[in-house]
Amino acid sequence: MADRKTATSQVQEYNESSIQALNPMDHVRKRPGMYVGGTDVRALHHLIYEVVDNSIDEALAGRCDQIIVTLHDDDWVSVEDNGAGIPVGIHPEKGIPTLEVVMTQIGAGGKFDNAAYKVSGGLHGVGVSAVNALSEEFVAQIKRDGQLWKQVYRRGIPITTVEPIRPLEENESTGTIQTFKPDFTVMEQNEFSYAVLAQRFREMAFVTRKVTLTLRDERVKPLPKEITYYFEGGLRSFVRYLNRNRDALHEPVYADKETEINADGKTSYYVGVEVAFQYTDTANVTELAFANTISTPDGGSHLTGLRAAVTSVVNRYARKAGLLKEKDTNFSGSDTMEGLTTIISVKLPNPQFESQTKVKLLNPEIQGVVSQVVSEAFYEFLELNPREARKIVDKCMTSRRAREAAKKARDLVRSGPSLLDSSTLPGKLADCSKHGAGSEIYIVEGDSAGGSAKQGRDRHFQAILPLRGKILNTERARLDKILDNNEIKALISALGTGIGEDFDVSRIRYERVIIMTDADYDGAHIRTLLLTLFFRQMLPMIQSGHLYIAQPPLFRLKDGKNIEYIYNEPGIYQTEILNKALERYNNPDRVNVQRYKGLGEMNPDQLWETTMDPARRTLLQVTVEDAAEADRVFDMLMGSHVPPRRRFIQTHARRVRNLDI
Repeated sequence: MADRKTATSQVQEYNESSIQALNPMDHVRKRPGMYVGGTDVRALHHLIYEVVDNSIDEALAGRCDQIIVTLHDDDWVSVEDNGAGIPVGIHPEKGIPTLEVVMTQIGAGGKFDNAAYKVSGGLHGVGVSAVNALSEEFVAQIKRDGQLWKQVYRRGIPITTVEPIRPLEENESTGTIQTFKPDFTVMEQNEFSYAVLAQRFREMAFVTRKVTLTLRDERVKPLPKEITYYFEGGLRSFVRYLNRNRDALHEPVYADKETEINADGKTSYYVGVEVAFQYTDTANVTELAFANTISTPDGGSHLTGLRAAVTSVVNRYARKAGLLKEKDTNFSGSDTMEGLTTIISVKLPNPQFESQTKVKLLNPEIQGVVSQVVSEAFYEFLELNPREARKIVDKCMTSRRAREAAKKARDLVRSGPSLLDSSTLPGKLADCSKHGAGSEIYIVEGDSAGGSAKQGRDRHFQAILPLRGKILNTERARLDKILDNNEIKALISALGTGIGEDFDVSRIRYERVIIMTDADYDGAHIRTLLLTLFFRQMLPMIQSGHLYIAQPPLFRLKDGKNIEYIYNEPGIYQTEILNKALERYNNPDRVNVQRYKGLGEMNPDQLWETTMDPARRTLLQVTVEDAAEADRVFDMLMGSHVPPRRRFIQTHARRVRNLDI
């Protein structure tokens, strides 16, 4: 009781002085997750996206056709467009320059009444002001009203007034130049990735037709790296790009239509729907969805409307053409979506997103609008192209047969000890005593590595599942074949989540699923096979943050009683890594170097110390930043088309004489 009283007496009294009224910029800095999704590397890139989205909105309004994003030295970034430029005059209500209102006031913007912008990605007036608050320094330059205007901010606070710098030159366009440096006292210290930004801007350029979008990296010396995107074909070009390594069954089905709707019975507004989709010979589904050019990775009402329309049209056409008999059941949604690459983009004045990071579109009325547009375009395509229509229906027939075979396989499994609900665990699994939060399972290759891992682990929270050989390449296999593979069945049973349509991430038995393979090419191949399985059949597990890759050491250096472990560094030869480490020793010739070619060569205590001990190990969390790029990479590396894979290997593989492993 004495301890409790002491603790209570230390708690500050709750009264009027306990309530803090933060100014908008301070609130952003204290709660960045509310505005940009956090402080990690993804949130860092989101800062750029928020600024670029404003330029895209100018393009949607017809006032901009060129956007240039430049990565400068020392973490500076600039975004320039040739739009109308942010107004700089005194705001009639605030009494300060309008530019300053936009840059420092949450809820300020020109996108609330649909007057200046009929559609936009910015909704809440928090975009650029949030970026300003999270920037060590932010320089806004505006070209309009015959002048180049400038104002400088630090951590969201203006340190200069809005002032004209010079008159605009003859024929110089209006526009906005926003230059900022993230504040790494709030954001985690990370670097902007040229590759991540290039993927995002490629998508933006596809979705925003006839806009030139340039990404320039001046950090690369002596000559900057630069790429420019411009697409006339819009989503039709995007679908062709995604399917360039696949065999398409037909030309893309395409529609671009503006429809007037009346959602509340009082006011009407127009919704733009652009959609393109194409069937391929693969078993994979690729779906991308956008709302006002903003990627919505979790889909929403627009994607739901597209799926429903595709399934309905295929069934209606197949019945009319006599390809589905009276006794035949209709195709299911999974039958008609298999092998489909589809992109849907909607533009509407008042989108409702799930959060400020805009991952899912919620407007219920959009589902019907999209469904109508897709149904009309798709049915007309099937009527005018009977040969291609037959290919599509045959594809759906094949998908249904595979689905039914997979169902039989699941039912057969369920008739005995149930694989998919993990009531019977595989015999090779060395389970742990604790499950759920804090528990983890290591997936290792072979009995030798499995033996070391089983002896070295902490049995309380670490489970070990050794796999024999290389599992089936699930990029090329249907679910019934996948369920025939003993190693995959053991994995599914151990995880307890099911697979494919039956997958339920809430049933996962371990918090962390860790792939631990040898640091050689066979190990890399096995890791890729496992990643393919998880990406194609268990994607929610990756999206929920459960999947990791272990980082075992490459070398063990022993100098007398001193022992040091050396790990891989991406992009650096292993001999270079070793030589760099040996340079730290006074007498490198006396250092005993042990090369670990496989996990089985490591003693259990060494494996624990270097790779499995939570206090000392390094784990890489697997994420999917760009679904389209991930889909392309898996298709290229593990698909049936050899030429793209050969080009990739020829581009990235080391010459045989330079191999380190």
